[in-house]
Amino acid sequence: MANLPDLVDIQEAHHRIKKYIHKTPVMTSRQLNERVEAEVFFKCENFQRVGAFKFRGGSNAIFSLTEAEAQRGVTTHSSGNHAQAIALAANMRGIRAIIVMPENAPKVKVNAVKGYGAEIRFCEPTLEAREATAKQVIEESGAVFIHPYNDRRIIAGQGTAALEFFQQQPDLNVIMAPIGGGGLMSGTAVAAKKLSGDTLAIGVEPEAADDAYQSFKQGKLIPVQHPDTVADGLRTSLGELTFQTIRKYVDDIVTVSESTIIQAMRFIWERMKIIVEPSSAVPLAALFEKKLEVENKKIGIILSGGNVDLESLPWL
Repeated sequence: MANLPDLVDIQEAHHRIKKYIHKTPVMTSRQLNERVEAEVFFKCENFQRVGAFKFRGGSNAIFSLTEAEAQRGVTTHSSGNHAQAIALAANMRGIRAIIVMPENAPKVKVNAVKGYGAEIRFCEPTLEAREATAKQVIEESGAVFIHPYNDRRIIAGQGTAALEFFQQQPDLNVIMAPIGGGGLMSGTAVAAKKLSGDTLAIGVEPEAADDAYQSFKQGKLIPVQHPDTVADGLRTSLGELTFQTIRKYVDDIVTVSESTIIQAMRFIWERMKIIVEPSSAVPLAALFEKKLEVENKKIGIILSGGNVDLESLPWL
C-alpha cells in the first residue's frame, strides 16, 4: 500500500505536463439537470489532445523518462487511446514508439497512431497476446515498457484531470468516471479524497464488463471474462496497482446496461452537441438508471474521450 500514488504525484505530474496538455473545459446542460434533478458538470477530456484523457498519463510517463531510457524508445499495448497518447508524446519528445494493438482495434484509433509516427505491431485481441507481443518487442528493441494503466506515472497523469476539475468546480458532491483498467478512476479518486474529503468518488462500468465491480465487492482481483460491451475502452481488467488504489479511495462502483450507455451517448451528441465515445457515456448512464442518489447535488463527470468510428455508431 505504501507504493500507491498520492496527491503529490498528481501535482508533480501536472507541473510536468501542463505545457503539453489542454486544460479542458467544464460544460453543463440545463435539460439534463432538469431530467436528473441535479447539477451535472462535465469535464470534457474528449477535447484533450489525441481526443482522450489518456494523453495526460502518456505524456507524464514519457516526460518522466531519463535521457538514457528515452534513447531506448518505448513500447506499450493498447486498443486505442493510450496507444495514441504514447505515440504523440513520444513524437513530441523525439523518441521511437512501437505500439502493440489488437487486430480488432477501431480503425480511427489505428490511423491516429500511425499519424503520430509510431510503429504498430498487431496481435490477437487477447491480453495474453498483447503481453506476449510487447515482451517480444522489448527483447528485440530494448524499448522501455509503459503499461496502459498499472503504472504510478500513468495514474498520476490521469489524476490531473480531476485536479483541474476541482479548480474549475470546487464544490462537487460526487465525482464520477468510467472504469476500464482503472487508471483514470484511481487518479480521480486520489485527487478527490485529498482535495475534498466530502466528495464521493464513484466508478461506473458496463454490466457486460464488470470485473472492477466484482473485484471491488469481493475484495480480490477478478479478471474480466469475455467482455462484450459497446464501450470498447472499458474491456480491460484492473491491474494490481489500480485495484489497490480503487479499494482505498473509491466509495462505490456501479454498473449500467448496454442500452442505457447508447442512450446516454446519444443524449450527449444530440443535446450537448459534443462527440463522445461510448466509454465516456457510461457515468451518465448511471444517472439515467438512478444508480445513486443525486437529487439537488452537484455531480462531476469526466467525459473520458471522443474517438469514435463514425462508420459504426452504436445506434445505426
